[in-house]
Amino acid sequence: MGKTLYQKVFDSHTVGRLPSGQYQLLMGLHLIHEVTSPQAFSMLEERKLKVLFPERTFATVDHIIPTNSQLRPYQDSLAEDMLRALEASVQKHGIRYFAPENGEQGIVHVVGPENGLTQPGMTICCGDSHTATHGAFGAIAFGIGTSQVRDVLATQTLSMDKLKVRRIEVSGRLGPGVTAKDVILFIINKLGVNGGVGFAYEYAGDTIERMSMDERMTVCNMSIEGGARCGYINPDAVTYDYLRGRTYAPKAEAWERARAYWDSVRSDSDAHYDDVVKYRAEDIEPMVTWGITPGQSVAVGGTIPAADAFPADERESAEEAYKYMALRPGQPIKGQKIDVAFIGSCTNGRRSDFEAVVEVLKDGKYKVAPHVQALVVPGSMQVKRELVARGWDKIFTAAGFQFREAGCSMCLAMNPDKLKGNELSASSSNRNFKGRQGSPIGRTLLMSPIMVAAAAIAGEVADARQVFGIHS
Repeated sequence: MGKTLYQKVFDSHTVGRLPSGQYQLLMGLHLIHEVTSPQAFSMLEERKLKVLFPERTFATVDHIIPTNSQLRPYQDSLAEDMLRALEASVQKHGIRYFAPENGEQGIVHVVGPENGLTQPGMTICCGDSHTATHGAFGAIAFGIGTSQVRDVLATQTLSMDKLKVRRIEVSGRLGPGVTAKDVILFIINKLGVNGGVGFAYEYAGDTIERMSMDERMTVCNMSIEGGARCGYINPDAVTYDYLRGRTYAPKAEAWERARAYWDSVRSDSDAHYDDVVKYRAEDIEPMVTWGITPGQSVAVGGTIPAADAFPADERESAEEAYKYMALRPGQPIKGQKIDVAFIGSCTNGRRSDFEAVVEVLKDGKYKVAPHVQALVVPGSMQVKRELVARGWDKIFTAAGFQFREAGCSMCLAMNPDKLKGNELSASSSNRNFKGRQGSPIGRTLLMSPIMVAAAAIAGEVADARQVFGIHS
């Protein structure tokens, strides 16, 4: 019987079996940022330990960096302290740092792929929940906690249980205005936020195969929101075309050797899966979350479901969501007035995410509603340069969007971009938890970038297909 990519990569990186029954797994690539690494470096200092393989660790700053101005020192003294701690640690241990002053900074899950660090067949870890993003390349990638960041810095290994593998097949053609973000929100809606616990998700089917690398990263990024430990897509020509020529990608003869290895880690045609689910692309509509988990969502033309539509163990969360979001069962999601629109994040902060919006804004007839604050935040300095070079920043600003510097921005509340009071945000990010965007009573609706743009223009949740006349 054949093996899945997960099994092949896991087995080839296993150092040994621990007395606990867990496996000690070599980490091929370790990505760090300013939030979870300072404490880990302090733990190394306490034990007088060095970073074992500094050449396998790469750093950036993303969570705390302001997007309106990146002048130092930052106004937030805690943010400044965190960045200084990171700068001191990477210098001391000889770690490659993608620094703002060099024009290299960006969200960790954007910078890694765009530099060619993320490659098929790798094990990858980062002290960040959405490390599964890198699985889009055929890697198995895990988010880890601060103590595990310490362990990887010191030993280049992690202690892990072996996961089951669920194959999620999506087949057919997506309709006009339906995006990769809608696909993953649809999957989480169907399987639930705990449906992936104990699993690695393998995304497959011709719908997935037709996706660009940016789209595949969007899908894999939110695997954790469905409870999965990681999510991946088998590497193919799309993967290789993306990687070719990038800074850290193999060159010349090394490229051909790498290609052979990358081909070999693909799941075998007779691989065993612990579970297989199948969906039709034609059944997927533009999705909008209405609640306080990414699984509480409906198609844009749908209504808020009643509590008894959920399994018994999810009804309490539904009732909590109605109260927090000030919504009621049977109410349409379309027409909900918004206060803030945010396009960016490690889920949807890449060039093609902004290109999709530019395509509908470029004729200049659409303007952000007067009561809406709309932010466009590139996922990296490189992405920003690409947008500016194409003149897209001017298209956004002409439509009434604020065009910002690179960073995590309003995805989470660790920088100045925050909701105020009970503002309602249309967001292309990945989490709609209580208080996620900065205010303890702020509310978040997750959707695709073009759906966020439609909401910004309409001033309320709207169907992008109708707002922009998307028919093909």
